[in-house]
Amino acid sequence: RQEKGLNTNVSVECEGFLFKGQNAERNYTGHDGFELVSKGGYYSSLSTDTLRLFIDRFAEAQRALAFENEKDHPEVAPSQFELNYKYCDALLAADQVQLYKLMARQIAARMDCTACFLPKPIAGINGNGMHTNMSISKDGTNLFYDASGEEGLSQMAWDFVDRLLYSANDICLTLNPSVNAYRRLDPNFEAPNQIKSSAVDRTSMVRIPLANHKSARIEVRTVAPDANPYLALYTLFKTGLTGPVNQEEVQENRRSRTRFLPGNVYDAIRHFKASNFVSELLGQENKEKFVEQKLASAHRCPRELGNLVKTEEVRFHHEVTNQYIWNQF
Repeated sequence: RQEKGLNTNVSVECEGFLFKGQNAERNYTGHDGFELVSKGGYYSSLSTDTLRLFIDRFAEAQRALAFENEKDHPEVAPSQFELNYKYCDALLAADQVQLYKLMARQIAARMDCTACFLPKPIAGINGNGMHTNMSISKDGTNLFYDASGEEGLSQMAWDFVDRLLYSANDICLTLNPSVNAYRRLDPNFEAPNQIKSSAVDRTSMVRIPLANHKSARIEVRTVAPDANPYLALYTLFKTGLTGPVNQEEVQENRRSRTRFLPGNVYDAIRHFKASNFVSELLGQENKEKFVEQKLASAHRCPRELGNLVKTEEVRFHHEVTNQYIWNQF
């Protein structure tokens, strides 16, 4: 990137749930589930609503830490929230994801609640995503924009998209690293589980938002909020810039034909392990260690997802256990 003078631009839309009780995740049982703080959705805006109070306090804390907030609002599902902020460099964007989740959890705890970023903590309603908006610029010029290009994107941007789609199954595990993440990739809930790109179809892995010369970008909708943001962004940019692509395949088929991402973590691990590109991307040792950790986590949960979010997939989730371990120091 430095040799070519390219700048990475990222804006992340990280969704979460607010549940009653400070240790709602650690105390979770599949029988009892989580207790919602609010039954409203997008239009849940009463000033006394617990979710609304949480969002307002969260937004105030973000601005104090120099987040340039743009939209703070409840999301589609009850007790769900999303706070959007201005794009920045990829490394800073990853830092901000970590701060975002840390602040949310601390503010929630002060309200005797839990901020939860599991991809699908409740079956039957929308899950949490971390939609990742990406572009590349040089000397202040957005290299993803071309007024005469398809959907206003440049050839560089479309090449980037094509590489992501080609390696979608191989890199899925880095973007969806938990058992629970594959509940979210459910076509019944506007899930981005189809390996294609579209300007309007929100089930597509990659969406092309309406934009101008400044805001032209791609939106990778597949990323789960429990993904390591540093690994996820590295994977996306490295794949988009240097990943393989099938040049013989007609572009229209490559971008619109219906293919699906893995339906469970075991299939994702299988694709990940078999990929030569992932070995180049991460290095063989890192690849093997990542697989080892994800298999260990998967083996602690029932193999079949079923219709009920299992106790083990919440209590043994890496974010839940990591918080517990960290709190011991």
